[in-house]
Amino acid sequence: ASTLGLVDKAGAAGATLDELVSSTGSSTSALAQLLAHLVTIGVFELDPDTRRYRPTDLSQQLTDNALLLDMKNAGGRAELAFVDLLDTIATGKPSYPKRYGRTFWEDLDSDPRLRSSFDAQMNWRFRTQATQIAERFDWSRYPNIFDVGGGDGTLLTAILQRHSTVRGTVLDLPPTSEAAGDRFAEAGLTDRASALGGSFFDPIPAGADVYILSDILHDWDDDHAAVILAETARAAGGNTVVIIESIRGISASTGVDLFMLMCFGSRERSMDELTDMAGQVGLGLHTSTTVADGRTALEFRRTR
Repeated sequence: ASTLGLVDKAGAAGATLDELVSSTGSSTSALAQLLAHLVTIGVFELDPDTRRYRPTDLSQQLTDNALLLDMKNAGGRAELAFVDLLDTIATGKPSYPKRYGRTFWEDLDSDPRLRSSFDAQMNWRFRTQATQIAERFDWSRYPNIFDVGGGDGTLLTAILQRHSTVRGTVLDLPPTSEAAGDRFAEAGLTDRASALGGSFFDPIPAGADVYILSDILHDWDDDHAAVILAETARAAGGNTVVIIESIRGISASTGVDLFMLMCFGSRERSMDELTDMAGQVGLGLHTSTTVADGRTALEFRRTR
């Protein structure tokens, strides 16, 4: 129903079966059966006089969560790979490549629409958290911030808007990095913010006062996460690395944890696991701070 956009196509005035068949290109009999079920569970109501299907308050969930439910978007497409979760549990390997023949990231690279929907999903997820992270952590200590894998600049924008003396750079793959540049321009931050196209598996520019890895490491298995962290630590030199994640045993959702396993062969990590991983590249935990709903900032500094 979300993928077909039934709520938006029906509108507040509702729509008849024929109108919805025409606008969605669906089978009349099959769509009638789907609509009957949606009426039964309270997502739509059917006016007995006009035979129009009208969205209910419950239907708002289809539009509010469209980024995760629409099977043409990155989020909805990924959820479908849960069908092969049994194979993941048996082998420990992600089921996304089994279903689609390539990794999640390769899929995004192959389809600009998937890439843009993934960026939109990240913005949607961070619509509240970005402001909280900007407010609840003292970023003013770091005049020059480097957001590694920072998407289209949602978090860095919030930080710079909150802390007027700070400058920053986002690193991400094109075209996401280009979208970050657009966001900075719209926010009037081009004098303090820049976007750099590139991968965190390639050399990261040195010279920033702090390097952020926000919701990055949980997207990767241990081997890849270790490479990302090692390269970030190298770029930071004697300066600070801040890892922002949902922490297993503190705030991490078990549902999201299973998603990470299914999609990436990864997991939400505990504070000890993240600290041990950082220790392998010469970083020691300095502070941990709850910075948003379900997010903790771990501040690491060079120990050797």
